[in-house]
Amino acid sequence: SKKVPVKGTNEEENNIQISLDPIEKLITPVKIDLAPIFFEFDKSNITAQAAFELDKLVQIMKKYPEIVISVTSHTDERGPEAYNTGLSDRRAKTTVQYVISKGINASRISGVGKGESEPKIDCSAGCTKEQHAENRRSEFLIVSGAPMTE
Repeated sequence: SKKVPVKGTNEEENNIQISLDPIEKLITPVKIDLAPIFFEFDKSNITAQAAFELDKLVQIMKKYPEIVISVTSHTDERGPEAYNTGLSDRRAKTTVQYVISKGINASRISGVGKGESEPKIDCSAGCTKEQHAENRRSEFLIVSGAPMTE
């Protein structure tokens, strides 16, 4: 469960030794602490970066077959509230479907869209593009079956 930058070009080969972190480091008593799963503005598709992170969730769920996850997806505050609620619901469903497509039983993962109701960053006084992006996210709460973590 580690990602590191590697300098180089497409024409050269580099041998890099990377000490990986155990996947258990991502598990807390209440959630799976992945790197943020961000969505593009007004989009609900899974990006390559999101797929990389979701694959970690899949590995955890395969290793711990008792764990049940609830995905909460969020939007930024731009756009009508009703539209954002629908958009976040599509984001949650897309996230859940990705995990199911990797072999996880549908009974072990559910999703709910929270719209703009639970922002990570309060943008009432204005936000940068990056801050709006932080509000467009999915999070992974453990409903039951949390493994004992050290």
